[in-house]
Amino acid sequence: MSLKKKLAMGILTGGLAVSMIGGGTYAYFNDVEVNNSSFAAGTLDINVAGKDAANAIIDVKNIKPGDTMFRTFKLNNTGSLDVSKVLLTSTYGITDANGNNAGADLGEHIQVQFLSNIDKVTTIVHETTLKELSRTDVVDGDRDLLRWLAGLESDGLKAGSNDNFTVQFKFVDNGQDQNVFQGDSLQLNWSFDAKQTAGSAK
Repeated sequence: MSLKKKLAMGILTGGLAVSMIGGGTYAYFNDVEVNNSSFAAGTLDINVAGKDAANAIIDVKNIKPGDTMFRTFKLNNTGSLDVSKVLLTSTYGITDANGNNAGADLGEHIQVQFLSNIDKVTTIVHETTLKELSRTDVVDGDRDLLRWLAGLESDGLKAGSNDNFTVQFKFVDNGQDQNVFQGDSLQLNWSFDAKQTAGSAK
């Protein structure tokens, strides 16, 4: 190999080494753009407004067999999402004033009727007893308040809207001796569970 070729090869090799040491940087055009995106979950939020003491749906004393108690309450959707169904879970506890109930259950003697008023005609849309309503094996479809008003609430409860519900309680007079319930009290707890609508394309 001639001296010229050897010198050229040495210069080329040295330049390559310097380039590698320098990190192999090259000049080029560049453009960077940042796009900020976000996900925000909606809220499910309902509340119940009763008209009796302390916002209770019903707060009544001195009842006797044959008494009927007519009450209304409002279900408000204060969240940002529509509600497809509202499941009602009912529980109660009994205070036996005389300790002589002997297995008798006051909840079995309290009839519950959910009512609808269409064109001034009152219709019973769901009827049961507190004992039956409080069964633990009741399936979701049989606890859905909005389903009970089928035809009126086929689209669920929209965000920002409300529904008025009418319920009638009756201390059933069974024509037999019901003295074991004298002085007793029943503490009723209704829990309202709102469910979202199906997911959709956004």
